[in-house]
Amino acid sequence: MSRKLEDLRPDVREKAEKFLEIAKSMGIDVLVTCTYRSKEEQAILYAQGRTSPGKIVTNALPGQSKHNNMEPDGQYPASLAFDIVPMIGGKPQWDSSNPVWKVLGGIGKSVGLNWAGDWKRFKEYPHFEVDK
Repeated sequence: MSRKLEDLRPDVREKAEKFLEIAKSMGIDVLVTCTYRSKEEQAILYAQGRTSPGKIVTNALPGQSKHNNMEPDGQYPASLAFDIVPMIGGKPQWDSSNPVWKVLGGIGKSVGLNWAGDWKRFKEYPHFEVDK
C-alpha cells in the first residue's frame, strides 16, 4: 500500500496537491493514508469484517477499487483515488461526526474530486476519487 502522491495519476495528483494546499491554508493538518493499493492488498481489506476480524471498510473487490488503477502498460501505479485523515493535536481524527470531515469534503469537491462522504449506501469519509 502506498501513501505517495507520485502513485496517483498525474491529473489526480494535481487535484490532491491542491486539496492539501487549501486544507493547510485553512489550518487543517491532513495525512494521506493511501494512494495506490495492489489487488492483493484490496483482497485483504475486502475480507476484513467478512472472513477476517475487523469492521467492513470497503465494498470494492480486487480490481474494482480506484486505488488499484495501473498505467496502461501495467508497469506503474496510476491510482484514481486517495484516502486521508485529518490530524487534530497530532492524532488522527477518524470520528466522522467531527465537522472537519464536512470541511474536507467541501475542499475536495471544490478541486474537482468526488467525495465518498456523499455516497448514499456506504459512506467513506476518508476517500476521494475521480470518475475516470
